[in-house]
Amino acid sequence: MELEGKVALITGAGRRIGRAIALELAERGCDLALHFNRSEEAAAETAAMVESIGRRTTLLHADLGDADAVGHLAGRAVEALGSLDILVNNASLFERMDLEGFSIDAWNQTLAVNLTAPVILCRSAAPFLKKANPGRIVNLGDISAERPWSDHLAYCVSKAGLSCLTLALAKALAPDVLVNTVAPGAAVFPEDYPPEKIKAITRRVPARRAGSAEEVAAAVRFLVAEANYVTGTILTVDGGRSIAW
Repeated sequence: MELEGKVALITGAGRRIGRAIALELAERGCDLALHFNRSEEAAAETAAMVESIGRRTTLLHADLGDADAVGHLAGRAVEALGSLDILVNNASLFERMDLEGFSIDAWNQTLAVNLTAPVILCRSAAPFLKKANPGRIVNLGDISAERPWSDHLAYCVSKAGLSCLTLALAKALAPDVLVNTVAPGAAVFPEDYPPEKIKAITRRVPARRAGSAEEVAAAVRFLVAEANYVTGTILTVDGGRSIAW
């Protein structure tokens, strides 16, 4: 897909991987609908960066735990920017939860944001994306979908569900929309992650380092710009961690 003049909606676009994806797509010519929930100031900073590249932006606030608000996001993007060619489901909650600390409210909230919101967004965006012939959906997964952690139950289950959703929608929306997932691992750690734990993890990564938000964003760009014959794929971006677990 030639990205010049295309419109992308990115959830969780204010910080970290979301911001990197926004800048990567803007550099390639995309106008951007930038979703945020709590990170309004950061999202505004991302928008300013995108606009300095010469691309149009619109900021869209929504709580992804609110199904009704999620259902209106795609339409709001089209109303502001005129069309929608690319959807990137990036936003997610990453909360610690083991079996002993299980909370039904925390479980439901994590699945609502990480899995239910992408389903609703894909459904509401599909009529617009089909006009792009074909449109693109990229979900941000995690290698924990295949190799789950016992202390992040809701998060890992939600990412496993997102991988399954990718495969199902690749069938359901073919040939009008290409649907893929980028699954980082040891790429961008939470800001409060213990340094000693990061060192222990990266020592076991064949690449011998953590990845970057920009490297994850480059994989997203590949799937929307270059991968014209790829759908239903989980693209792992983990420096080889999956083979050295």
